[in-house]
Amino acid sequence: MSTPHAQPTPHILQELVQHRMPFGKYKGALLCDLPVSYLEWFYSKGFPPGKLGMQLATIYEIKINGLEYLLAPLRQKRP
Repeated sequence: MSTPHAQPTPHILQELVQHRMPFGKYKGALLCDLPVSYLEWFYSKGFPPGKLGMQLATIYEIKINGLEYLLAPLRQKRP
């Protein structure tokens, strides 16, 4: 049995180009625009609990694996 968030869905990816960081050094930045160094810091300290933590972990995996091209079409569709 797989976990519900094992694979990023289009909905999850869409959120990464729409939602903004709610606190910290990069407050107000789109999650997809957070620098890898900031995401690596979270990775080493632990992502926050809940949905934000899942979103940060997802964008971290996307960036360290060179998959940012997946977000390009979604960025263009942003309202």
